[in-house]
This record gives sequence, structure tokens and C-alpha cells, in this order.
Amino acid sequence: MSVRIILDSSADTAAEIKNRFEFVSLPIFFGDEKFIDGVNITHAEFYDRLKNSEQLPKTSQAAPYDYAEVYKKVTGAGDDAVVLTISKKLSGTYQSAVIAAEDYKGRVFVVDSDTVTIGAGVLAEYALSLADSEMSAEEVAAELESAKKRVRLIAMVDTLEYLKKGGRISKTVAFAGELLSFKPVISVEEGEIKLLGKARGAKNGNNLLEQEIKKAGGVDFGRPVLLGYSGTDSTMLHRYIDDFSTLWAGHVELNIAEIGSVVGTHAGPGAIAAAFFANN
Repeated sequence: MSVRIILDSSADTAAEIKNRFEFVSLPIFFGDEKFIDGVNITHAEFYDRLKNSEQLPKTSQAAPYDYAEVYKKVTGAGDDAVVLTISKKLSGTYQSAVIAAEDYKGRVFVVDSDTVTIGAGVLAEYALSLADSEMSAEEVAAELESAKKRVRLIAMVDTLEYLKKGGRISKTVAFAGELLSFKPVISVEEGEIKLLGKARGAKNGNNLLEQEIKKAGGVDFGRPVLLGYSGTDSTMLHRYIDDFSTLWAGHVELNIAEIGSVVGTHAGPGAIAAAFFANN
């Protein structure tokens, strides 16, 4: 018997370990068309449609039935499971996972990650290491509940256009930001999206990212670190890595994840992000 880690598709991980997880999909709707990222629409196709669509696509939470099917598969193979979900403050997916787990008491344990995308990704990678150490599912879940408090997710969004389309900011703020080249720097704190600042240009945005890492007391390099980008061009992310190589050099081999459609719908292409466990 082993411990399996179940994620929803809002969690983004390094490609090298993706096949070690079970996934429950959150659908994306372009009008009446329903898509599942990586199933009936590719990463490139999604961002191409996103850039050319006048209306923002809509996302939907996973249903209890979707989780029940995965639980049945995992427990039927004789394994127990730990389920990491997108923050319950951002989606009803957590509640769906909990409802489905009622029929699997003692076998399936649900943890609200309090984060999303690569923030959930570093927590998921840590969960794998705990499962590999032969901890029980209940023990893994308990450790994740504690460890998630140290996870930091910081991102710089390339454009305000998608936040405007989604009603997250006013048209006036969006217009001013585009006119003056503001690049918003955001984080996820206690499960909610917070605006940390507005930088004028990419260079100042990168400086804000560095400042937030320092505020966290630096990076705990004994645990997973993950960088991510949205869209199909990773140039901005690699430029950030080069500009701030002193943060990472000699400490860790950086893993990079593509930010998928669930978060990409609201972030838009061109966002870069860092997720890590804080020293503080």
C-alpha cells in the first residue's frame, strides 16, 4: 500500500514529476465549448484562443463526482490518498473534494492548499517526498497543514487586460496601467490574491519580486522551489533568472512549470511567478 497525491488542474508542477500525481480537472469554457487543459486543448492552443478571444473564458469548479471517481480508482488499487486543492477562497473545488471523501474516511485526507498554480506545485512536490518516506496518508496530510503556512507565491503580471476582463480591476486603473506600463506584482496570502505593488516596467517588477523574497527571510532551499510562466514564451522568466541569479546560484537547480489554463485565464500570457517555502 502506498500514499497517492491527488491534485486539481489549477496546480502546476514541473513536467518531470507530473505523472506521479492523480489529477481532477477543472473545465474551461470558451462560450459553449468545454475544454480540459491537456486533454482536448493543448497549452499553446489555449493561450492562442485566449489572446484572440473578445470575451474571457470561464472556469468551473470540480464536482464531487469527479473526485469520487479518482478516489475509487486509488483506493481500489489498495492505496490511500492525500488530496491538495486550490484555495477554498478561490474556488468551491475544496468542498467538492471533502464531500466525495465522506465515503472514504480513514483512506482519503483532503488539504486546502491555501494557494494555487505553482504555490500548490511546491506543496505537492513536498507531499511526494513525505509519501516516499513511508509516512501514512494521515501523517502526510497533517504535515502539509503545517507546512503550507510557509509557502509563498509571488507573481508579476505582464498586462492588466485579463484582470480587467475578469472584473478584478476597474477600467480606469487598467487604462492607467497600460498607459504608464505598470506591471502589477501579486501574491497569494491566506488563500486570497493580494496586490503587493505596481511597478513601472519589467525591471522594477523584478525588483519587487526580489524584495518580497527577502521579506520572507529568504528561500528554504531544503524544500521545493518552482518558477513558472504563463503563455508560450518563457523569455521573460529566463531574463528574471539571469538578472537575479544570486538568489538561486549554488543553492538549487531551478525547476520551471508552465502555468495552465485555469490560472492563465485570469493572469493572461506573459506572467512570471516564483513559489517557495519561506525561511521565516
